[in-house]
Amino acid sequence: MAVTAADVGFDLTLTDEQELAQRTAREFATEKVLPHATEIDAKAAIPKALLAEMASLGFMGIAVPERWGGAGLDTVSAVLVMEEINRACASTGVVMSVNNSLVCQPLLRHGSDTQKERWLRPLASGKLLGCFALSEPASGSDAAAMRTSAKRDGQGWLLSGTKNFITNGASADVVIVFAQTDPPKGHRGIAAFVVDKKTKGLTVGKVEHKLGIRGSDTAQLIFDGVRVGDEGLLGEASAGFRIALDTLDGGRIGIAAQAVGIGRACLEDALAYAKEREAFGKKIAEFQAIQEMLANMATEVDAARLLTWRAAALKDRGEDHVMAAAQAKLFASDVAVRAARDCVQIFGGYGYLTEFPAERHYRDAKITEIYEGTSEIMKLVIAEELLKE
Repeated sequence: MAVTAADVGFDLTLTDEQELAQRTAREFATEKVLPHATEIDAKAAIPKALLAEMASLGFMGIAVPERWGGAGLDTVSAVLVMEEINRACASTGVVMSVNNSLVCQPLLRHGSDTQKERWLRPLASGKLLGCFALSEPASGSDAAAMRTSAKRDGQGWLLSGTKNFITNGASADVVIVFAQTDPPKGHRGIAAFVVDKKTKGLTVGKVEHKLGIRGSDTAQLIFDGVRVGDEGLLGEASAGFRIALDTLDGGRIGIAAQAVGIGRACLEDALAYAKEREAFGKKIAEFQAIQEMLANMATEVDAARLLTWRAAALKDRGEDHVMAAAQAKLFASDVAVRAARDCVQIFGGYGYLTEFPAERHYRDAKITEIYEGTSEIMKLVIAEELLKE
C-alpha cells in the first residue's frame, strides 16, 4: 500500500538523542574520516584504527540494543550517522552500513539468544566485522536461483558453493550465508547460516578491483564442504529467503542514506569550488548555468533525505516499510549519480583529476544504483506494492 503524508505525521523534529548521534557523527566524519578519504580510495584500504574508533562511538551496531553490545539507538539515528560518514567517505560508510544493516539486523531479528551472545555482541561492539553472502556468479537479482547448497550431515550441515561480490568479504570475521537445502522447493528451500570465517573449507577467492568504493573490499567467498552445526542455522531451515528479503528491506534504507551522503558531498564540494573559481572576470557561482545545477542538487538531496527519513521512521514504528525503502533507495541513488555528474561538470577539468574529490564522488555514486537491489528491481518492488492495493 502506498504511504501518505498522514501515515508518518511529517514530524521532522529530531530528538535530543538523534541530534547527538548526528552531531557526534558529523564531528567524527569531518575530523577523522574526511582527511583520509583520498588516501583510503587510493590505497584501497581503510585504516583499522579508524574502524576501531568508529566502533568505540557505537557506529558498528547503532540500532542494536545495549544489552547486545550496540548503541541502542533507532533507525532514524542510524541513517543520520550513515549520511555523515558517507559524506566524508563512501568506502568507510559502506563497511559500517553492511555491518549494521546486513549482519547485525538479521541476527537481532532472527537469531537465538545464544547466537546473539556469540556473534551479535562482538559485531555490534566492533570486535568482529561481518559480511552478507547472498549473490553468486550466476544469480544476482534472481537470488532464488542460487546454487550454493547446504546438505544435512549428522548433527549439522555441509555448505558448498561460491558467493560473489561480497562487501567486507575479505576482511570479515563472520559470514551470514544463504544456501539451498531443498532445490525442488525453490525459495522455500533456502536457509540462512552464521559461519565463522575461519571455518575449514571457507576461503576467499578473487578480491575485486572496482570503479568506486575502493576502500572497502569486495570479494568472492568459496565454500568447499564447510561444516556448520545446527547452532549456526539462523531461524528455521525454510526461512532463509524470507530472512534475506527482510534484511534487504532494511539494508536499502542504509544505502539510501549512503546515496544522500554522497549527494551532499557533491553539493558541498561543488558549491565551495564555485564560490572560489573565477572565469570571465567573476566567480563561476554567479553564472546562471552553475546556479541551476546547484539548485537542482540542493533540492534533490533534500528530497532524497526526506524519503530516507520516512522509510527509517516507518521501520522504527514497526510498520510496513518495503515500498518506502525501495522508493528511498531508487530516488536517492539516482540523485547521487546526477549530483556527482554535475559536481564533475562544475569542477570542469579539475573534476577529472584525482587531486580533487569530484571524480571520487562520481565513481562512488554509481554503485548505489546497483547493490542491495538494482534500480530496476526497486521499480519492480514498488510496482508490486502498488498492485497489492
